[in-house]
Amino acid sequence: MRYLKINSDLFLNNRKRFSAKMKEKSVAIFNANDEMPRSGDQYFPYRQNADLFYLSGIEQEKSVLILTPAHPDPKFREILFIRESNKQLETWFGHKLTKEEASDISGIKNVMYLGRMEAVLRDLIISMENIYVNANEYPKVEKEFDSRDDRSTKLLKDKYPAHTFLRAAPIITDLRTIKSEIEIELIQKSCDITEMAFRRVLDFMKPGVKEYEVQAEIEHEFTRNGANGNAYYPIIASGLNACVLHYIENDKACKDGDLVLMDFGAEYANYAADLTRTIPVNGKFSKRQKECYKAILSVQKKAIKMLVIGNTIDKVNTAVNELMKEELVKLGLMAKTEKEDPKKAKGILFEYYMHGTSHYLGLDVHDVGYKHEPFKEGMIFTCEPGLYNQKEGFGIRIENDILVTKDGPVDLMKNIPVEVEEIEALMAKKHLNNCITEK
Repeated sequence: MRYLKINSDLFLNNRKRFSAKMKEKSVAIFNANDEMPRSGDQYFPYRQNADLFYLSGIEQEKSVLILTPAHPDPKFREILFIRESNKQLETWFGHKLTKEEASDISGIKNVMYLGRMEAVLRDLIISMENIYVNANEYPKVEKEFDSRDDRSTKLLKDKYPAHTFLRAAPIITDLRTIKSEIEIELIQKSCDITEMAFRRVLDFMKPGVKEYEVQAEIEHEFTRNGANGNAYYPIIASGLNACVLHYIENDKACKDGDLVLMDFGAEYANYAADLTRTIPVNGKFSKRQKECYKAILSVQKKAIKMLVIGNTIDKVNTAVNELMKEELVKLGLMAKTEKEDPKKAKGILFEYYMHGTSHYLGLDVHDVGYKHEPFKEGMIFTCEPGLYNQKEGFGIRIENDILVTKDGPVDLMKNIPVEVEEIEALMAKKHLNNCITEK
């Protein structure tokens, strides 16, 4: 792994908290993600099931975690099953975890090879009444195939139909929304690497470069600083492309006079950062671009102040929509009379701003959590208002990652340039240095 070893106390505490919420006489089962075929004999880069990683720190494929906290024998209360390696496997695919290494990473003392799992699991289950099974319950996910967890659940229901099956997802979702100090440090590291990438782009950007060249600069900085890579596929959208919310072609030229919207984030130790910045390709905002940019920045600053204990995503979205209507009027994109008509105002608003302002952030860039749930200390959210002006040929979005604390919101990206003057000054300094170098 590229990242520094994570203290196994993180995973030990996560398991303790999950086990404490289980019903008596229960067993919980968590499976690793599948290796996903790409084409021929190739696979996509492997990414572990976030729930299994959260509870164990194990990134290896085919791993299975079993929790039976009420078992009378302490050594059977936590069991990690891993694939058994051999010389041929390691010759072709590299080193696989030993039992000792898996135990050191996870803090689980009882590590077994998968060949023993069926017999051990049967013995555990028949002494219990409930089986907690895991599933990806993210609301926007539309499953087109069964995951390893899904297939495991079907087999268990066939084998043990008299047992009561319970959902693990509500428990682990509740736990994952509150970040521990270790997790906050890891997310801050992701944000810091993302900052390095953005500053690199400020030095690199000029008219004529391709969007994919900008992406290459970002990914170069991610790799050299130990990130796993992108937390999500980056959006590098110049000109009108920025009005496509999930534009990922990244294959057009960045033209003189255009803005380029860049939505990207590093993933460090499986924890995500999520940044958006919009900058002028030539280093200087036009009067109109500056006017619109400052309007969105003003909304973001006010929205960040809303990320406090007790608020909710739904309430933030409602409040930001009202702020956006006010700015649209100031920008001449909505008439005052239109703003006073709720139906017309909503239609015009969604023409220029059609997405929510915040989402949870953690092991996934769109992390688990509920829009109606009151904010609690330790939650991390993005804050990303935007303006998509197809008629004038540009889109603007500004996004930072915010930690909710008892003392108010803490901006994990406070060191990343965002003010018009700072962005222009940094880009001008780069151009000046280039001119001196050329002389």
